[in-house]
Amino acid sequence: MAYSTLTNYKLLTLLILVLSGCDSNEALSLSKKSIIYCSEGAPESFNPQTESSGTTIDATSNQLYNRLIEFDPTDNSIIPAIAKSWHVTRDGKMITFYLRKDIQFHQTSYFNPTRALNADDVLFSFNRMFDSSHDYHLISGGKYPFFQNAQLVNLIESIEKINEHTVRFQLTHSDSSFLANIGGDSAVILSKEYADELIELNAMQEIDMLPIGTGPFKFKQYSSGAFIRYEPHSDYWRGKSELKQLVFDITPRDTGRLTKLLAGECDVIAYPIAHKKIEQHPNLTLESVTSFNVGYFGFNTSKPPFNNPLVRKALSYAINKQAILETVYTGQAEIANGLIPTSSWAYDSTITSQEYSIAKAQELLAQAGYSNGFVMDLWAMPVQRAYNPDAVTMAKLIQADLLKIGIEVNVVSGYEWSTFLRKISDGEHQSVLLGWSADHPDPDNFFSTLLSCSSAITGSNRTFWCNKEFDQLIQKALQTNNINKRKVYYSKALKLINEEVPLIPIAHSKRYQARANNINGTLLRAIGGIDFNGVTKN
Repeated sequence: MAYSTLTNYKLLTLLILVLSGCDSNEALSLSKKSIIYCSEGAPESFNPQTESSGTTIDATSNQLYNRLIEFDPTDNSIIPAIAKSWHVTRDGKMITFYLRKDIQFHQTSYFNPTRALNADDVLFSFNRMFDSSHDYHLISGGKYPFFQNAQLVNLIESIEKINEHTVRFQLTHSDSSFLANIGGDSAVILSKEYADELIELNAMQEIDMLPIGTGPFKFKQYSSGAFIRYEPHSDYWRGKSELKQLVFDITPRDTGRLTKLLAGECDVIAYPIAHKKIEQHPNLTLESVTSFNVGYFGFNTSKPPFNNPLVRKALSYAINKQAILETVYTGQAEIANGLIPTSSWAYDSTITSQEYSIAKAQELLAQAGYSNGFVMDLWAMPVQRAYNPDAVTMAKLIQADLLKIGIEVNVVSGYEWSTFLRKISDGEHQSVLLGWSADHPDPDNFFSTLLSCSSAITGSNRTFWCNKEFDQLIQKALQTNNINKRKVYYSKALKLINEEVPLIPIAHSKRYQARANNINGTLLRAIGGIDFNGVTKN
């Protein structure tokens, strides 16, 4: 049949695109118009709707896609993007977005768009995530961590197409974080036309691995675990990039990234080490931004002995955070007194970090029935992130701390990043060293994402702690636009975390990167992933 022939031919084309390599020297060319970014890990997906890890966000969100609204990198205020303007009704339950008319999707070897972005694409992108009967809902596993953690599925009652360039969201109730969530890195707009074509080709799974967006760069090639190659989107609505190509060179080892930078094999590197050496180099620049993040030691509260809050609290007294700060973060972070950083308006200075006290730790362990200690596993993340630049070293420090109170720690490491995330999402761990970099400045992005009952179901709550009182507090905070009232609710939520200790906040850190001096533009953001739009090379 003609249909079968077309399908086989198109699928073969898609497969060749991903697996076949063009000349590696060409793909990784360091020409004047190319930038090579040495990243710390490979993305789990090319659609940030389906994954919330920093590696996926960095590689995809700002490079391939746009959102209805975005955050101004200078002050984190909400600014127009795909939506040129919007209107919120007085009761906060109806938000109407007015779309731009000149936004083009990527044209690639595997998709040729016939129209500009319109309301159908917005409806498709959101309905896929919250409508369980949608054709694409279960593709790639049916999990949309950011969307589900923010409980937008319970908040969005309907999305209506008013006309080709007007979309209206009807909410079940007013929610003070709604616009912030819509502007987050994961709330990207996909192409419905591309999705419809993939249905005809019986290749729906490709929507998340062969991406089509409206962002400044378009997908060209991915060599699994080695590199990603992007090309500029010639019809980008904000203006075509001056670059010939953008390459993500996947280099998990920090020493490997530094070596490549010094050898001129990378233009920019993630999470650099040897800061003084970089600062002293005449052709390199070290830069940083104070990130909205937290690194933490989390307990799987569904497994003994960590289903006992006394045990968790005992361990919180036994961890020497200052030693971790000096050794792992080399002083480039501040001790986390709670879940949210001091720069957040919801920060409560009356809540302090647990003191370091071996005596109190032993006392609580005895009360919990573990005076002789126990054996436990501690999973250490295999990649460097701003919130934890060296999880294995941190794990060894914690291992030594806990041995002082009779607890023997087995450090689990060595898993590839995507495997690691899958296993801890499935709850295979007893405890884990992980963290979170905020998608947007609203404090709910910490509370709901990391510790709500809904996020325990979707997997981003790696502690699997589900506390109804906590959930009620953060829901009440979302139901008012009065910041003072929200602060009261969040303060109570922070105190509850301090008492129950589903996780131990360790540090709020800066994020660093190093670049060659001939790279111009702003890449780092305090919130969200990196952004190569507007970045040039002399």
